[in-house]
Amino acid sequence: MSSHGIRDRVAIVGMGCTRFGELWGRSTADLVVEAATDCLASAGVAKNQVDAYWVGTMDSGYSGLTVSMSLKTEGRPVTRVENLCASGSESIRGAAYAVAAGAYDCVMAVGVEKLKDSGFSGLVRHDPPDDGSLPETSAPAAFSYLAPAYQSAYGVDDDTMRAVLSHIAAKNHANGARNPRAQFRSPVSPDTVTKAPRVAGNLGVLDCSGVADGAAAALIVRAEHAHRYTDRPMWIKALSVVAGSGRTILDEEASFHSLPEVTACAADAYAQAGLGDPRRELSLAEVHDCFTPTELVLMEDLRFSEPGTAWRDVLDGVFDHDGSLPVNVDGGLKSFGHPIGATGLRMMFECWLQFRGEAGERQLATPRLGLTHNLGGRPGRCVCFIGVVGSELS
Repeated sequence: MSSHGIRDRVAIVGMGCTRFGELWGRSTADLVVEAATDCLASAGVAKNQVDAYWVGTMDSGYSGLTVSMSLKTEGRPVTRVENLCASGSESIRGAAYAVAAGAYDCVMAVGVEKLKDSGFSGLVRHDPPDDGSLPETSAPAAFSYLAPAYQSAYGVDDDTMRAVLSHIAAKNHANGARNPRAQFRSPVSPDTVTKAPRVAGNLGVLDCSGVADGAAAALIVRAEHAHRYTDRPMWIKALSVVAGSGRTILDEEASFHSLPEVTACAADAYAQAGLGDPRRELSLAEVHDCFTPTELVLMEDLRFSEPGTAWRDVLDGVFDHDGSLPVNVDGGLKSFGHPIGATGLRMMFECWLQFRGEAGERQLATPRLGLTHNLGGRPGRCVCFIGVVGSELS
């Protein structure tokens, strides 16, 4: 990778996040206004002090008007970005790089999605025409490939794999039960996960993340100005994105026990942030657990576990709330919900709360460095985002 990064050159000085869920009585504009208003208030900033906006959404707005009309901005540029489930992360990357380049002093990144009004139970997608060679599979079916591929690669039997996936789901639901903004706030036992009706392959209903409405926002300034806004800025250490070349289950060389886009993105992000041993250097990680086997595979692709060992680490509680590297302490996509454009910023919001000691029942002891990970698309053809943020300057 050739990226040089913007380590410690910009900081997040304010954030806001709505509750995620089936918000039938609220519009996209309502969600944008709530997240942006709370974000401004947390930094003590007036709307007219924001120089520019970036908004990430997959299907809840088709231009910068999504924000400008909601917030009634006057004479401000608003850039709308979309990168599948990494759309919210793209908004913060674009905003942060603009500040680092010196184009603006104070910008806002917003992520929003209103999925429940569509009438569909899953994600709204409008795929462009292709040559007809791509397999037509649902998202659960596509991600269900990960579990048997991992089992085949490392000799994990069916019962053990089922226990691993159920532990991941139960862990994230337990974390979400401590989170007042989460879509699902009821603990779920591993046995309940195991016995849930099957959706695709070995994946049951409770192996799948929630589909939700929601919004989140972040205010970004240059590092040297950060303490004008807050005494506890969150410093951006790395922002990396990798887009895959596109492989499918029809490719002989394809292997789904690992996601190459994630391994490449992790290498770039860790180089930007100066991390050599992420499992021990990170205080928490928010990862894209769209389905339970995704989180398992990510533990190795993100170098939290050695190849073939993540299943043991999961069962040993390494990634539990009280483990050595807590993963998805806010509930993750599984429990917090997944409004596409808002998810990446929601992950940043959890780091923001943890660093400030404002995470309530799920507060960690002394968090200093956090990772956020977004995955868009499906195994074989996906995009990956990884961010690293910290409570201190290097």
